[in-house]
Amino acid sequence: MKVFKGVNLGGWLLMEGYILGGRNISESSFKRNFKKRYSQKELSNFERNFRRVFITEEDLKRISSWGAKVVRVPFNAKLIEKKPYTYDKGGLDLLKELAGWASKLEIYLILDLHSGCAPQNKDWHSDSEGEALLWEEREYQKRTISLWEYLADNFKEEKAIIGYDLLNEPVIEKKRINILKKFYKELVKAVKAVDKEHLLFLEGNLWAQEIGFLRDLIEDEVWPSIHFYPPLDFTFNFRPHYKYPGYIGGELWNKDTLRKILEKYYAFSRKNRVGMFVGEFGVNFRGGYFGELDWLRDCLEIFEEWGFSWTYWTYKAVANSVFPDGLIQYRENPPWVRREGPVYGWENYYDLWGKNKREIIQSLNSENFSENKEIIDILKEYFDK
Repeated sequence: MKVFKGVNLGGWLLMEGYILGGRNISESSFKRNFKKRYSQKELSNFERNFRRVFITEEDLKRISSWGAKVVRVPFNAKLIEKKPYTYDKGGLDLLKELAGWASKLEIYLILDLHSGCAPQNKDWHSDSEGEALLWEEREYQKRTISLWEYLADNFKEEKAIIGYDLLNEPVIEKKRINILKKFYKELVKAVKAVDKEHLLFLEGNLWAQEIGFLRDLIEDEVWPSIHFYPPLDFTFNFRPHYKYPGYIGGELWNKDTLRKILEKYYAFSRKNRVGMFVGEFGVNFRGGYFGELDWLRDCLEIFEEWGFSWTYWTYKAVANSVFPDGLIQYRENPPWVRREGPVYGWENYYDLWGKNKREIIQSLNSENFSENKEIIDILKEYFDK
């Protein structure tokens, strides 16, 4: 069974508030507010410059130098689908350029649909404003299937791509799970009719946690995918000063606790003779004083023992006190970050873009970010195994 290890490029082809130092509002609402303040032309200018500097070929060279072999690439359907069943060559060209860089460096990509043609959960990272519309309108599901047919047709011969992560973190009530199951079945059939070469990853329900319903969908080159962040109060630093290993939320958390949670996924993998992909896992780093490195090493040791593939969340972010932060971090505090508030991070762009556009864009270049060496050094050990 093939095993691959790497990192996520979160926050680039789908912008996330905390990755840019701010509130977790949807990308669409941020752009709508930006457009109101300036214009569609200036919004397009911002997007173009943001995409140009936030991730470049130099970033992939850095990732490759660590020994990582795979990069998971979260993207928003709106990057490609500009109108229903109408696709934008500019978004496709971004992915093709990335594949070209990866090919030169002999690393591989997983294309991850982080937001479908409508949100698949109620969270900002699916570009949602509070509704999971993908499960309410059949038309959105058809458009998402059509989008993947288009992408598969364009990338079916691309050797720099390992596979397609077909939908990030779906969330639907258990009593309606057959809607998700039917959608996945249709989606796999449609993509395989176009592209039989690449792996397809199906994420579990409830933010990629529950995978039992996938049993009937596993076939050649179709893998389950999970995300792993427990305990959230520790890994996301929602409750400061918790230490690992130790009592967190009244429970003892240690390597055995993590193993017990992961054991069901290992059993699924063995029983169904299929690989297991941990598409996301990570921890908010607080200098290593609270056991963050111990948590990371325990996860990696279990993944290694059981042959799980994985990609760490995430490569790059404005340094923050909550959520898993970047392997490279922006630690400065200019007015467009403004950690002291009252407005945080990217929502400061509304007022400052007119006078500070050059400085804002330049600050997002990775040359201005610092490496989180303690986390990177541990990942490098396991990239090399």
